[in-house]
Amino acid sequence: MSFAALRPHIKPTLLLAYPVVLSQLGHVLVNVCDSVMVGHIEPPALAATSLAAISLGVSTSTVGLVLGLGVSLGITPLVAAANGRRDVPALGRLLVNGVWLCLAAGLVLALLGFALTPLLRYLHQPAAVEALARPWIQVLFVSYVPLMLFQAFKQFAEGLGLTRQAMYLSIIANVVNAFLCYVLIFGHFGAAPMGMMGSAWATLMARVLMAMLMGAYVLRAARLQPYREAASAQLLPDAVTLRRLLGLGAPIGVQMMFEMGAFSFSAIMIGWLGATPLAAHQIAINVASVTYMAASGIAAAATIRVGNFYGLGDGPSARQAGFTAYWLTFVFMGTMDLVLVVGRGFIPYLYNDTPLVVEQAAGLLLIAALFQVSDGLQVVGLGALRGLEDVKAPSVVALLAYWAIALPVGYGLGFGLGWGATGVWIGLLTGLTLVAGVLLWRFRQHSAQTPAAVNPERIVMAH
Repeated sequence: MSFAALRPHIKPTLLLAYPVVLSQLGHVLVNVCDSVMVGHIEPPALAATSLAAISLGVSTSTVGLVLGLGVSLGITPLVAAANGRRDVPALGRLLVNGVWLCLAAGLVLALLGFALTPLLRYLHQPAAVEALARPWIQVLFVSYVPLMLFQAFKQFAEGLGLTRQAMYLSIIANVVNAFLCYVLIFGHFGAAPMGMMGSAWATLMARVLMAMLMGAYVLRAARLQPYREAASAQLLPDAVTLRRLLGLGAPIGVQMMFEMGAFSFSAIMIGWLGATPLAAHQIAINVASVTYMAASGIAAAATIRVGNFYGLGDGPSARQAGFTAYWLTFVFMGTMDLVLVVGRGFIPYLYNDTPLVVEQAAGLLLIAALFQVSDGLQVVGLGALRGLEDVKAPSVVALLAYWAIALPVGYGLGFGLGWGATGVWIGLLTGLTLVAGVLLWRFRQHSAQTPAAVNPERIVMAH
């Protein structure tokens, strides 16, 4: 596809993407802040063990979280398509049902956190790591209730193209989280030092603030009044709209769970090697997640743009919007590739200064640099396909690529050939590359089959 065809889509995509990028980074920066501060607890041996415990906690809890987040992501393409059709009653129903659905998902996740933590003993992690991780995970799962409420309001607003509000709130919440981490972890301003548990309580409080502020915006903003009035006609959930939301959101959640589950199980395998490799993995995956979330923001913009044009029935513009996001992601992640290669020697010191941890983390960051482009292209492919409401096939692709190929390859290289954590990460690189290629092919095929719009005036409005 020529640059001339894509050029009109670049600016609108970037204007939508950059607030989402900053908002998405907000989720990751919570873990970055936790890891950086916990990595400097005294004595250094406790810091390394605590960092490994956070890695175990994040790895085991994130599988459930991404299932909930995936359910919430089903709101955005439906809102974008309804907005493209100017269907205000449908938007009111999506607002009400989205909030109910996300609240239910958050409560289920919180209960799961307490039910599943006793099973940590079966993961055969170091005893000290498991003991620190257990209560940390339980508090983190409670924080998923306000986080899911935040997601309900955020995804509704983003489907309307209102992406800056969540960005501002994420910045505020990260400042609050960083301050509370500093106070609670180390015991400043008269607080008792709580160690790594301080980071969990800080995250919970910051997420409660995020949910309150995002809910206040959606429920009070003047520009959203027509949708609130439509929502007030039926404040209880209805089966038809819930089925539509689940029909899109559940496959997205399953796909995300397969992907994140592969990364989480990789961390568990690395934990079998000891606390030091697991701490190095936490550093490297933390850094890689920052660049991933930036690409994920572009993917969210692709969902909104492609979904708008899909709702209008304008196949060619939906295709152009999707490929614009692909190229923007390729350029960004290619740049991040170079940043990680150059910075792999000093970035780990931001987290921990134990020589063996730093050395192993630097090696893993080199592999992370290799999969930057693949990681970015696979997430933008998912975003573009969601705009076309194509969510089931990517789940199958994720299952096969990660669980039938990536993990067995990682285990074979890591333990069969004795490559350790490096081998496990090469397995992840293999899975990401396969998913990126298959999803690119599927978007090319699917977007080519969407017909052109029949109402040119509405296309001008969408642009």
